[in-house]
Amino acid sequence: MRTPNTRPLPTPADPPHDLSDPSALGEAVTTVVNWARVTRPDGRRRVIAVEGRSGAGKTTLARGVAERLGAPLIHMDDLYAGWDGLRQGVDALRAWVLEPLAEGRPAVWRRFDWAAGAYAEEHPVPDGDWLVVEGVGAGGRVLRPYLWGLVWVDAPTAERKRRALARDGETYAPHWDRWARQEDAFYAADQVRANADLIVGNPGA
Repeated sequence: MRTPNTRPLPTPADPPHDLSDPSALGEAVTTVVNWARVTRPDGRRRVIAVEGRSGAGKTTLARGVAERLGAPLIHMDDLYAGWDGLRQGVDALRAWVLEPLAEGRPAVWRRFDWAAGAYAEEHPVPDGDWLVVEGVGAGGRVLRPYLWGLVWVDAPTAERKRRALARDGETYAPHWDRWARQEDAFYAADQVRANADLIVGNPGA
């Protein structure tokens, strides 16, 4: 579990990185991986959460970090119980993944089928030294005791919205404000950015 007294103090990656640029993305991934390896392994599964608001660039960064570490990657999008299910996703990650791993048990999570409106097939978490989880909620207050470290990705609101709608198009557009209100409530309550170990700026081009 997390041991804040042995982690580096929260610090922004300097300079900010445009994660849409492969070279800048590679630098950001290196920053995160080098930071994550500051302390020696102690036999526990090391879980890194990559957090930030919708469209900030979490998925892009998390994929690079997971690939570099040889780690499985879990997306919170697969755990949310629909457009109003942010908190349910947090609870699912804790119950299905983080608690079992902390207790040395196999972890198995279920993907939420957005079309069917119900949880579907099971996905065992592969063995390994590392696990990366990305998405809004991954750094929630109830999850932080299970984390090796927490990374926050910062990006301006206008740029985040542009990226999110370019990625998900008309599927997301009608729900942007609805989801943003959930993010507002969640981050006000859980103070994720204030508890991040590392902040990566992603201002865009």
